[in-house]
Amino acid sequence: MHKESFDGFYREQYGERWDALKDAMLSETEDKSTIEGLEEPYFMDRTSIETAMLLPLEEGLSVLDMCAAPGGKSIVIASRLHGSGSLVSNDRSPERRGRMRKAFESSLPESWRSNITITGHDASKWGVYEKDAYDRILLDAPCSSERHVLNSPEHLSIWSPSRPKRLQALQFSMLSSALLALRKGGIVLYSTCSINKGEDEDIIARLMKKHPDEVREIRVSLEYGEAREHGCIVLPDRSGGRGPMYAALLEKL
Repeated sequence: MHKESFDGFYREQYGERWDALKDAMLSETEDKSTIEGLEEPYFMDRTSIETAMLLPLEEGLSVLDMCAAPGGKSIVIASRLHGSGSLVSNDRSPERRGRMRKAFESSLPESWRSNITITGHDASKWGVYEKDAYDRILLDAPCSSERHVLNSPEHLSIWSPSRPKRLQALQFSMLSSALLALRKGGIVLYSTCSINKGEDEDIIARLMKKHPDEVREIRVSLEYGEAREHGCIVLPDRSGGRGPMYAALLEKL
């Protein structure tokens, strides 16, 4: 029943394309890569690296990675800051923070780790306690992770349409919090690995509607990316197995 519900939910969004997209997500043809300059390679989906590179950075900036574990995108950011400025890598789970710390220690040169602080705060409430504090924020938000669900009979068996709805509420609260935590002129990169429009471009549209004079979108593109009304998405059926990965860039006015 849950598989039929899952199929129906996404077939409604993707129509005839759904079968090919589902087959691609069930395959193991993800394009893994790493970045230069690491002590040990840290392999991740190539599109994840490209997404982290969308955040405009220069040395000396104050950066927050709100949902950083397992740490791949923070590693990309750290490689671009070269130990300058500051990077806060946050995750609420102590276990995930522990694995992330080990990934940093094994992959990042000591000089690139010198400016990193690992924290365990609630990202959805961040802006209440720390306003106008960061030049750049990466919000790689918790999402439906449909590729993982499809490849896990256990997770597929318990899936229901209420899960994306709960995640959308969390995603919007986190993005709203990120906006509060940004300085004026600061930029937030919002990303997910979801194929659900409600967790991707609809979240951006909702934020821009609520704060029309406080935020503007910076258009982005990714290799194999498909433009959406807001942001772009890489889908595995048309990218040789990459993704899914959605990304959008917003500037605080």
